[in-house]
Amino acid sequence: MTDEKALRADIIATARAMQARNLIKGTSGNVSARHGDGFLITPTGVPYDGLAPDQIVRMNRDGRCDGDLLPSSEWRFHRAILAAFPHFNAVVHTHSPYATAVAVLGRDIPAIHYRIAVAGGATVPCIPYATFGTAELAEKIVVAMAERRGCLLAHHGVVAAHDTLAGALNVAETIEEMAQLYILSHGVAPPPVLTDEDIAIVLDKHKTYGQQPMRNG
Repeated sequence: MTDEKALRADIIATARAMQARNLIKGTSGNVSARHGDGFLITPTGVPYDGLAPDQIVRMNRDGRCDGDLLPSSEWRFHRAILAAFPHFNAVVHTHSPYATAVAVLGRDIPAIHYRIAVAGGATVPCIPYATFGTAELAEKIVVAMAERRGCLLAHHGVVAAHDTLAGALNVAETIEEMAQLYILSHGVAPPPVLTDEDIAIVLDKHKTYGQQPMRNG
């Protein structure tokens, strides 16, 4: 089992990285990671710069939490994602400017660049609006994430998930990059998109991308 103290520190480091990379402002956004039979999540309304490991909130599967601090107001969709998808161990939520702008328009991000595959498919879908912190929002996110690692929330922001905190952060950053390219290219003309076959090839190549374990023989 992952050391809880180290995991709490990693959650804080991820939240601060989101801030440093302009994916969130102030105390917006949130971070969670699976641990034991529940998960750990950032508290609501506490500035990340001064956040201490013991202020990260431990939550059970039934939504109960330990300690004196309240969890992020978005804990419901963190719990729903981790419960629905065993291959995800970490979730981040951002309000990054370009991706949120696309979400305000209620548009999916299409396959304008091959790196969209980092988010798990040929599009980054945008789910219909639902009030923050509600079970309705959590349900819509779970549907969108069934074949993706990230999605846009209409008039709200971005959710990204992966098997590690670093992976989830990378997905969120990639979605922001794709959104920026989408908006910038639209200033010239509606951008052409890659085919589903093109993206399927990239998804397959991602299985062996980067440093892989050496095999003998």
